[in-house]
Amino acid sequence: MENMDDTSGSSFEDMGEMHQRMKEEEEVTAEAAATEEDNGEYGDFLGMKGLKGQLGRQVAGEVWQAGKQQASKAFNLYANIDILRPYFDVEPNQVRNRLIESLIPVRMINFPQKVAGELYGPMMLVFTMVAILLHGMKTSGTVIREGTLMGTAIGTCFGYWMGVSSFIYFLAYLCNAQITMLQMLSLLGYGLFGHCMVLFITYNVHFHSLFYILWLVIGGLSTLRMVAVLISRTVGQTPRLILCGTLAALHMLFLLYLHFAYHKMVEGILDTLEGPNIPPIQRVARDVPVVASAVVNATIKSIAAVVQSQ
Repeated sequence: MENMDDTSGSSFEDMGEMHQRMKEEEEVTAEAAATEEDNGEYGDFLGMKGLKGQLGRQVAGEVWQAGKQQASKAFNLYANIDILRPYFDVEPNQVRNRLIESLIPVRMINFPQKVAGELYGPMMLVFTMVAILLHGMKTSGTVIREGTLMGTAIGTCFGYWMGVSSFIYFLAYLCNAQITMLQMLSLLGYGLFGHCMVLFITYNVHFHSLFYILWLVIGGLSTLRMVAVLISRTVGQTPRLILCGTLAALHMLFLLYLHFAYHKMVEGILDTLEGPNIPPIQRVARDVPVVASAVVNATIKSIAAVVQSQ
Protein backbone atom coordinates (compact mmCIF):
# COMPACT_ATOMS: atom_id res chain seq x y z
CA MET A 1 0.00 0.00 0.00
CA GLU A 2 2.77 2.26 0.85
CA ASN A 3 4.32 1.47 -2.48
CA MET A 4 1.07 2.22 -4.22
CA ASP A 5 0.71 5.50 -2.38
CA ASP A 6 4.22 6.46 -3.28
CA THR A 7 3.67 5.50 -6.89
CA SER A 8 0.45 7.39 -7.13
CA GLY A 9 1.98 10.46 -5.57
CA SER A 10 4.90 10.39 -7.90
CA SER A 11 2.58 9.98 -10.88
CA PHE A 12 0.58 13.02 -9.92
CA GLU A 13 3.78 15.00 -9.56
CA ASP A 14 4.94 13.80 -12.97
CA MET A 15 1.64 14.86 -14.53
CA GLY A 16 1.95 18.30 -12.97
CA GLU A 17 5.49 18.68 -14.24
CA MET A 18 4.47 17.57 -17.73
CA HIS A 19 1.61 20.04 -17.73
CA GLN A 20 3.96 22.80 -16.63
CA ARG A 21 6.46 21.88 -19.30
CA MET A 22 3.79 21.86 -22.00
CA LYS A 23 2.57 25.26 -20.86
CA GLU A 24 6.11 26.66 -20.98
CA GLU A 25 6.64 25.16 -24.43
CA GLU A 26 3.41 26.75 -25.64
CA GLU A 27 4.53 30.12 -24.28
CA VAL A 28 7.94 29.77 -25.95
CA THR A 29 6.27 28.80 -29.24
CA ALA A 30 3.91 31.78 -29.03
CA GLU A 31 6.80 34.13 -28.35
CA ALA A 32 8.75 32.68 -31.28
CA ALA A 33 5.74 33.07 -33.57
CA ALA A 34 5.27 36.67 -32.42
CA THR A 35 8.94 37.35 -32.98
CA GLU A 36 8.78 35.89 -36.48
CA GLU A 37 5.74 38.03 -37.29
CA ASP A 38 7.54 41.15 -36.05
CA ASN A 39 10.61 40.26 -38.06
CA GLY A 40 8.48 39.70 -41.14
CA GLU A 41 6.75 43.06 -40.80
CA TYR A 42 10.08 44.79 -40.23
CA GLY A 43 11.57 43.07 -43.25
CA ASP A 44 8.63 44.11 -45.38
CA PHE A 45 9.09 47.70 -44.18
CA LEU A 46 12.79 47.59 -45.02
CA GLY A 47 11.99 46.17 -48.43
CA MET A 48 9.55 48.97 -49.24
CA LYS A 49 11.98 51.56 -47.99
CA GLY A 50 14.79 50.12 -50.07
CA LEU A 51 12.52 49.96 -53.09
CA LYS A 52 11.55 53.61 -52.67
CA GLY A 53 15.19 54.64 -52.25
CA GLN A 54 16.20 52.76 -55.38
CA LEU A 55 13.34 54.31 -57.36
CA GLY A 56 14.30 57.80 -56.14
CA ARG A 57 17.91 57.28 -57.15
CA GLN A 58 16.82 56.07 -60.57
CA VAL A 59 14.55 59.10 -61.13
CA ALA A 60 17.27 61.47 -59.93
CA GLY A 61 19.75 59.83 -62.30
CA GLU A 62 17.39 60.19 -65.25
CA VAL A 63 16.76 63.86 -64.42
CA TRP A 64 20.51 64.47 -64.13
CA GLN A 65 21.19 62.81 -67.48
CA ALA A 66 18.44 64.82 -69.20
CA GLY A 67 19.74 68.09 -67.76
CA LYS A 68 23.28 67.17 -68.71
CA GLN A 69 22.26 66.45 -72.29
CA GLN A 70 20.37 69.75 -72.59
CA ALA A 71 23.31 71.68 -71.14
CA SER A 72 25.74 69.99 -73.51
CA LYS A 73 23.46 70.75 -76.46
CA ALA A 74 23.21 74.42 -75.45
CA PHE A 75 26.98 74.64 -74.98
CA ASN A 76 27.63 73.04 -78.34
CA LEU A 77 25.10 75.39 -79.93
CA TYR A 78 26.84 78.53 -78.69
CA ALA A 79 30.35 77.12 -78.99
CA ASN A 80 29.93 75.99 -82.56
CA ILE A 81 31.67 78.50 -84.78
CA ASP A 82 29.75 77.41 -87.84
CA ILE A 83 26.67 79.22 -86.56
CA LEU A 84 28.45 82.59 -86.53
CA ARG A 85 30.48 82.00 -89.66
CA PRO A 86 27.89 83.39 -92.14
CA TYR A 87 27.83 86.73 -90.28
CA PHE A 88 31.62 87.16 -90.37
CA ASP A 89 32.54 85.36 -93.59
CA VAL A 90 33.50 88.36 -95.72
CA GLU A 91 36.46 89.26 -97.90
CA PRO A 92 38.62 92.35 -97.16
CA ASN A 93 37.80 93.76 -100.60
CA GLN A 94 34.10 93.62 -99.79
CA VAL A 95 34.65 95.44 -96.50
CA ARG A 96 36.66 98.14 -98.27
CA ASN A 97 33.98 98.62 -100.91
CA ARG A 98 31.24 98.82 -98.29
CA LEU A 99 33.21 101.41 -96.32
CA ILE A 100 33.45 103.58 -99.42
CA GLU A 101 29.79 103.00 -100.29
CA SER A 102 28.77 104.10 -96.78
CA LEU A 103 29.73 107.68 -97.76
CA ILE A 104 27.98 107.65 -101.14
CA PRO A 105 24.20 108.21 -100.99
CA VAL A 106 22.26 106.46 -103.74
CA ARG A 107 19.08 108.12 -104.94
CA MET A 108 16.94 105.10 -105.66
CA ILE A 109 13.64 104.98 -103.81
CA ASN A 110 11.47 102.94 -106.19
CA PHE A 111 13.31 99.70 -105.47
CA PRO A 112 14.68 98.52 -102.09
CA GLN A 113 18.41 99.07 -101.90
CA LYS A 114 20.62 96.15 -100.96
CA VAL A 115 21.95 96.04 -97.40
CA ALA A 116 24.85 93.80 -96.42
CA GLY A 117 23.87 91.16 -93.90
CA GLU A 118 27.21 90.76 -92.13
CA LEU A 119 28.66 92.01 -88.84
CA TYR A 120 32.42 91.86 -89.37
CA GLY A 121 32.79 95.36 -90.77
CA PRO A 122 30.38 97.04 -88.32
CA MET A 123 32.00 95.38 -85.30
CA MET A 124 35.48 96.39 -86.40
CA LEU A 125 34.26 99.97 -86.85
CA VAL A 126 32.78 99.97 -83.36
CA PHE A 127 36.07 98.74 -81.89
CA THR A 128 37.88 101.42 -83.89
CA MET A 129 35.60 104.08 -82.45
CA VAL A 130 36.28 102.68 -78.97
CA ALA A 131 40.03 103.15 -79.55
CA ILE A 132 39.56 106.69 -80.90
CA LEU A 133 37.28 107.66 -78.01
CA LEU A 134 39.74 106.20 -75.51
CA HIS A 135 42.49 108.27 -77.11
CA GLY A 136 40.34 111.38 -76.75
CA MET A 137 39.63 110.58 -73.11
CA LYS A 138 43.29 110.13 -72.25
CA THR A 139 44.45 113.30 -74.03
CA SER A 140 41.69 115.35 -72.38
CA GLY A 141 42.48 114.09 -68.89
CA THR A 142 39.08 112.56 -68.27
CA VAL A 143 38.62 111.12 -64.78
CA ILE A 144 36.00 108.40 -64.24
CA ARG A 145 35.02 108.03 -60.59
CA GLU A 146 33.07 104.79 -61.01
CA GLY A 147 34.48 102.47 -63.65
CA THR A 148 37.34 102.72 -66.12
CA LEU A 149 38.00 104.65 -69.30
CA MET A 150 37.94 101.45 -71.34
CA GLY A 151 34.61 100.38 -69.89
CA THR A 152 33.12 103.83 -70.50
CA ALA A 153 34.30 103.90 -74.12
CA ILE A 154 33.05 100.36 -74.83
CA GLY A 155 29.72 101.04 -73.15
CA THR A 156 29.22 104.30 -75.07
CA CYS A 157 30.04 102.90 -78.52
CA PHE A 158 28.39 99.51 -78.23
CA GLY A 159 25.46 101.04 -76.39
CA TYR A 160 24.83 103.46 -79.23
CA TRP A 161 25.24 100.77 -81.89
CA MET A 162 22.98 98.21 -80.26
CA GLY A 163 20.53 100.63 -78.68
CA VAL A 164 19.90 102.86 -81.68
CA SER A 165 19.74 99.86 -84.01
CA SER A 166 17.08 98.26 -81.81
CA PHE A 167 15.13 101.51 -81.53
CA ILE A 168 15.20 102.21 -85.27
CA TYR A 169 14.24 98.59 -85.98
CA PHE A 170 11.25 99.02 -83.65
CA LEU A 171 10.23 102.19 -85.50
CA ALA A 172 10.74 100.42 -88.80
CA TYR A 173 8.44 97.65 -87.62
CA LEU A 174 5.81 100.24 -86.69
CA CYS A 175 6.26 102.05 -90.01
CA ASN A 176 6.13 98.75 -91.95
CA ALA A 177 9.64 99.12 -93.35
CA GLN A 178 11.23 96.12 -95.04
CA ILE A 179 14.40 95.71 -93.00
CA THR A 180 15.64 93.09 -90.55
CA MET A 181 17.54 93.53 -87.31
CA LEU A 182 20.70 92.13 -88.87
CA GLN A 183 20.47 94.58 -91.77
CA MET A 184 19.86 97.45 -89.35
CA LEU A 185 22.95 96.55 -87.33
CA SER A 186 25.02 96.36 -90.50
CA LEU A 187 23.65 99.63 -91.88
CA LEU A 188 24.23 101.63 -88.71
CA GLY A 189 27.61 99.97 -88.13
CA TYR A 190 28.93 101.00 -91.52
CA GLY A 191 27.42 104.44 -90.91
CA LEU A 192 29.92 104.88 -88.06
CA PHE A 193 32.78 105.03 -90.57
CA GLY A 194 32.20 108.74 -91.06
CA HIS A 195 32.14 109.30 -87.30
CA CYS A 196 35.48 107.53 -86.92
CA MET A 197 37.07 109.74 -89.59
CA VAL A 198 35.73 112.98 -88.09
CA LEU A 199 36.69 112.10 -84.52
CA PHE A 200 40.16 110.91 -85.46
CA ILE A 201 40.91 114.18 -87.25
CA THR A 202 39.31 116.58 -84.77
CA TYR A 203 40.82 114.88 -81.70
CA ASN A 204 44.28 115.61 -83.10
CA VAL A 205 43.60 118.89 -84.96
CA HIS A 206 41.32 120.96 -82.78
CA PHE A 207 39.60 123.69 -84.76
CA HIS A 208 35.92 124.45 -84.48
CA SER A 209 35.57 125.43 -88.10
CA LEU A 210 37.25 122.22 -89.28
CA PHE A 211 35.00 120.12 -87.09
CA TYR A 212 31.83 121.77 -88.35
CA ILE A 213 32.91 121.32 -91.97
CA LEU A 214 33.72 117.64 -91.45
CA TRP A 215 30.55 117.18 -89.40
CA LEU A 216 28.39 118.52 -92.22
CA VAL A 217 30.25 116.87 -95.09
CA ILE A 218 31.39 113.44 -93.87
CA GLY A 219 28.79 112.97 -91.16
CA GLY A 220 26.08 114.26 -93.47
CA LEU A 221 27.08 111.88 -96.28
CA SER A 222 27.00 108.81 -94.02
CA THR A 223 23.64 109.91 -92.63
CA LEU A 224 22.20 110.49 -96.11
CA ARG A 225 23.35 107.05 -97.15
CA MET A 226 21.36 105.42 -94.34
CA VAL A 227 18.38 107.68 -94.93
CA ALA A 228 18.32 106.76 -98.62
CA VAL A 229 18.30 103.06 -97.77
CA LEU A 230 15.43 103.47 -95.32
CA ILE A 231 13.44 105.59 -97.76
CA SER A 232 13.76 102.88 -100.41
CA ARG A 233 12.43 100.30 -97.96
CA THR A 234 9.53 102.33 -96.51
CA VAL A 235 6.19 103.18 -98.08
CA GLY A 236 4.41 106.45 -97.34
CA GLN A 237 5.53 110.01 -96.72
CA THR A 238 4.73 110.15 -92.99
CA PRO A 239 6.48 106.87 -92.07
CA ARG A 240 9.50 107.92 -94.09
CA LEU A 241 9.65 111.30 -92.36
CA ILE A 242 9.36 109.79 -88.88
CA LEU A 243 11.85 106.99 -89.45
CA CYS A 244 14.47 108.92 -91.42
CA GLY A 245 14.20 112.07 -89.29
CA THR A 246 14.75 110.11 -86.09
CA LEU A 247 17.75 108.27 -87.48
CA ALA A 248 19.34 111.44 -88.91
CA ALA A 249 18.88 113.37 -85.65
CA LEU A 250 20.32 110.61 -83.47
CA HIS A 251 23.26 109.96 -85.78
CA MET A 252 24.31 113.60 -86.13
CA LEU A 253 23.76 114.46 -82.46
CA PHE A 254 25.85 111.49 -81.37
CA LEU A 255 28.81 112.86 -83.30
CA LEU A 256 28.34 116.25 -81.65
CA TYR A 257 28.24 114.60 -78.25
CA LEU A 258 31.44 112.63 -78.82
CA HIS A 259 33.25 115.80 -79.86
CA PHE A 260 32.03 118.33 -77.31
CA ALA A 261 31.89 116.02 -74.30
CA TYR A 262 35.62 116.79 -73.76
CA HIS A 263 35.75 120.22 -75.38
CA LYS A 264 36.67 122.26 -72.29
CA MET A 265 39.41 119.87 -71.26
CA VAL A 266 40.98 119.96 -74.71
CA GLU A 267 40.92 123.76 -74.70
CA GLY A 268 42.63 123.73 -71.30
CA ILE A 269 45.43 121.56 -72.70
CA LEU A 270 45.83 123.93 -75.66
CA ASP A 271 46.05 126.90 -73.29
CA THR A 272 48.77 125.13 -71.34
CA LEU A 273 50.81 124.33 -74.47
CA GLU A 274 50.32 127.61 -76.35
CA GLY A 275 49.91 129.95 -73.39
CA PRO A 276 46.67 131.48 -72.13
CA ASN A 277 45.03 134.19 -74.16
CA ILE A 278 45.41 137.12 -71.68
CA PRO A 279 43.94 140.42 -72.94
CA PRO A 280 46.29 143.47 -72.98
CA ILE A 281 46.32 145.75 -69.94
CA GLN A 282 44.12 148.77 -70.43
CA ARG A 283 43.47 151.83 -68.32
CA VAL A 284 40.06 151.78 -66.80
CA ALA A 285 38.36 154.87 -65.41
CA ARG A 286 37.58 154.52 -61.72
CA ASP A 287 35.15 156.47 -59.58
CA VAL A 288 36.88 158.92 -57.17
CA PRO A 289 35.27 159.42 -53.75
CA VAL A 290 33.60 162.79 -53.01
CA VAL A 291 35.96 163.77 -50.16
CA ALA A 292 39.04 163.01 -52.20
CA SER A 293 37.71 165.07 -55.12
CA ALA A 294 37.07 168.05 -52.81
CA VAL A 295 40.59 167.91 -51.46
CA VAL A 296 42.02 167.75 -54.95
CA ASN A 297 39.95 170.77 -56.07
CA ALA A 298 41.03 172.80 -53.07
CA THR A 299 44.68 171.99 -53.71
CA ILE A 300 44.37 172.99 -57.34
CA LYS A 301 42.72 176.32 -56.44
CA SER A 302 45.42 177.18 -53.88
CA ILE A 303 48.18 176.44 -56.36
CA ALA A 304 46.46 178.62 -58.95
CA ALA A 305 46.12 181.53 -56.45
CA VAL A 306 49.80 181.31 -55.57
CA VAL A 307 50.78 181.38 -59.19
CA GLN A 308 48.60 184.43 -59.89
CA SER A 309 49.99 186.36 -56.90
CA GLN A 310 53.50 185.90 -58.12
